Parts: sequence; C-alpha cells; structure tokens
Amino acid sequence: MEKLVPRNQGEAVAVFRSQVIGTLLHRPLSRGQLRAALRELSQQSFRPPGAQVTRRYSVPTLERWYYRWRKGGLSALVPQPRAACGAAQALEESVRQLLLDVRREHPSASVRLIVRTLVESGRLREGAVSESTVRRLLASAGLDRVSLRRSPGATQRLRWEASHPGALWHGDVCHGLALPDGRPLRIHALMDDKSRYVVALEARCSERESDMLSLFVATLRRWGRPDSLYLDNGSTYSGKALATACARLGTALVHARPYDPEARGKMERFWRTLREGLLDHLDRGLSLEQVQRRLDTFLTRHYHCTPHSSLFGDTPALVWSSRQTLLVSEEQLRQALTVRERRLVSRDGVVHLDGQLFEVRQGFLAGRRLYVCHNLVEGLPTEAWVEHDGHRYPLQPLDRRLNGTVRREPHAPAPQQARTPFEPAAPNPAP
Repeated sequence: MEKLVPRNQGEAVAVFRSQVIGTLLHRPLSRGQLRAALRELSQQSFRPPGAQVTRRYSVPTLERWYYRWRKGGLSALVPQPRAACGAAQALEESVRQLLLDVRREHPSASVRLIVRTLVESGRLREGAVSESTVRRLLASAGLDRVSLRRSPGATQRLRWEASHPGALWHGDVCHGLALPDGRPLRIHALMDDKSRYVVALEARCSERESDMLSLFVATLRRWGRPDSLYLDNGSTYSGKALATACARLGTALVHARPYDPEARGKMERFWRTLREGLLDHLDRGLSLEQVQRRLDTFLTRHYHCTPHSSLFGDTPALVWSSRQTLLVSEEQLRQALTVRERRLVSRDGVVHLDGQLFEVRQGFLAGRRLYVCHNLVEGLPTEAWVEHDGHRYPLQPLDRRLNGTVRREPHAPAPQQARTPFEPAAPNPAP
C-alpha cells in the first residue's frame, strides 16, 4: 500500500504545526495553565518540513496555531500566501501593465529580452526590476510560458499511435556533417508508427522531391504500401508528383501543421537516437557509401532488436513482423508515377523535363504544345513519350554529339501543280 503523505507543501506545514501543539489540544487547560504550557513549549526546538536546521517558535505564534486548530481544524493551519504575491508592488501600475501587454502581444519573447528592450527604449529604468520579479508578475497573471501553452487557444496534445503496423509511416530528412568532398550529407528515413520500425534509411547528398520518390518506390517494392504517409511541409514532400502518386496508390498523404515541431515528436525521437548512437561518432573522412553501410548496421544490430519503451518492452522487429503486407505491383507503380502535362516542343524538337533534355525525332511535332508523359518510378523522368492525335511518339535523351553526325536528307523540291486562277482586282473582260 502506498504511503499516506500530505498532498502538498501547505498541508505538510499544517500537519507539522498540529504536531507541535498536539500535546495541548486535548488537555483541559485554563487561561493561566495554557500560557504556562505555551511558554514551556516555546523553549523546545522543532524542524519544519524541508528545513535543514531546527528552530523555536514564540508564545504568540503557538497560541495563534492553538486557537486556529480549535476553530477550523487542520485546514486552518495551512499557511496562506500574501494577497499581492507576485504582483511586483515595487513597480508602478503603468510599468506592470506595460510588461503584461508586451507579453500578451509577444508571447515568444523571453523575460530577459523584454526587460532589455524596454530599458534600451527608455520605457523602463535600468535596475528598476529584476528578471525574477518580472517572471513572478507574469506567472501571477497567467502569462508565463507554461500557462500560455496550456491556454484554450493552444494546441491540445494527446499521446497516440496507429492501429496496426503499416497503417502510418513517418517520413523526414536529417542533416549530417559534410562529406570529405564538400557535398552535404542528408539522411532520408521512413518509419512505421505502430512498430517504430524504420522501413527505409538512406544517405544521400540532396533532399529533393525526386529523392523522396525514389526512396518511396524502393520501400514500396520491399514492404508494400502503407495506409497513410505523414510528412512535414518542406518542399521535398509538398510537390504535386508525390501527392498524385499517393492518391493513385490509395495512400493518404498527411502533412503536419506548419511551425509545430511537437507534432513530429516520434520522428524527432528517432533522429535523437540515431545521433546519439551513430551520427555524433562518425569519422568525417567517410564516403557516402561507408556512411550507408554504418546506417544499415545500426538498424540491424542495434535499433530493430532493442526493446522499445513505447512498445512495452517489445522490439520494433517483433511488432513489425505481425503486419499484413499490401503488395504493390510494377504495373501499379508505373501507372501511379506516370506524369502527363502540356509542354512546348521547341523548333528543334527538344523538350525540357525536370532539368533534363529530351528530343522527339518526328519533325512535324516541332513547335507544338503537346501532352508530354514520363514515368518517375526511379525518381527521375524515364520512359518519356509525346501524345498527339491518339498516337504515342517516344522521347529520348538529347545527344548533341550524335545529332552532329546524323546526315540530314535534303528537301525534295515540291512538284509543280496547275495553278488555280485567282485575281481579285482583275479588270472586267471586254464586252
């Protein structure tokens, strides 16, 4: 059975005071006898709750405790705070109101920043108030940061998880130290919510939408598709190609609320584990391939086989093994990642697709604005073609060197045809 203890410091002090005067509470004492007993009690030393030394109490103090107990019991012995506690009485009312107004309009500003700014602007005399006094003032008015986070307008936080493995995947990018060749290190990850199993962890040197698409496709081929994909609002995850592909595959694409990092807590917790267990100890001379091998080793030997607190002691690998896989065929991937958009074919038959140049060899298509289709199964445009009048004409990567060696057929002269008479200003024939 748990110990029965006072619920707070105030009740602990009340219990202590009742123990001090406990020998007098049930004795029938007259006024003179009570005074003598109180004088005798005032010579004794007692240790208050939380104190390191003992102290004595005067006769008036003991007498006040005695009569409070007789009148209201234990609750009457609870110490009462000052009515103006935290009100910064040493400050003028206008200064107190100024401090409160600044915090209401700028809730993210720290107390140190508020005081410094007001002093520099001349609205507050330097040394007129300490930072601790301002903090007590804000706390008494319910404007401290803890109270503001719990205000009705603040976001309500609930601890949640997906219903089963594969129901929801988290996706994010972690920035690492630069590689020896100067390229940045970007680590892309996809993590299952229910099991905390990391279905994809890949080191790259960029964080574009094409990187996310290629990682997502590789993960779909290996593990099947999730019911939902939960991402942040960065440009890597907010493109139309990813949204269209998820919709065609039947995966709901969900974005976290902007400027709300707490909403991505599970992914941030994994990044912390990865940094403490691997990234903070990597040799800066490692290549991208060597970093990838260490990431794979970290997952298989350490992370996936370690009991997780949120899984009640189970390992991510054990919980992930109970999933029901929703397989995705190559044909589904091809259809889901086929992009169809209107593009202008230049006069020399060249089409621009995501920074790459393709060409069409059918000369009659040059200069037209047509529907250009390309497949993003590998993250970048592949298997591109042009649609015109119900026909498909293939696009191929532009090769200027090869085109320089191709012999053009000379234009054949147009055949002579009989001319049709047409002369609007011709004179009338003579009668």
